[in-house]
Amino acid sequence: MEIIKKKENEKLIIAVEGRIDSTTAPELESAVNSEIRECEELMFDFKKLDYISSAGLRILLGAQKLMGNHGMKVINVNDTVNEIFEITGFSLILDYEKA
Repeated sequence: MEIIKKKENEKLIIAVEGRIDSTTAPELESAVNSEIRECEELMFDFKKLDYISSAGLRILLGAQKLMGNHGMKVINVNDTVNEIFEITGFSLILDYEKA
């Protein structure tokens, strides 16, 4: 997994490439937690994300709780990740857009 962080004023964009699973999730959680309190907007770019497990979903849920209902968005969600969001019910609680 590769994580690319980009900060634009008070907006943090985290692009994730590869897989978020129980092995890689701690790295993503650390990347999010290191800067989340300093931003008003958080955006995850999943354009190059192949898979997300329950460990990754837990990180998204935690980030959303910290950011509030309108402070976080997930963009460029592919069909595979979208299906996971739909099966788990995350499609109903996340603000996201498909690729």
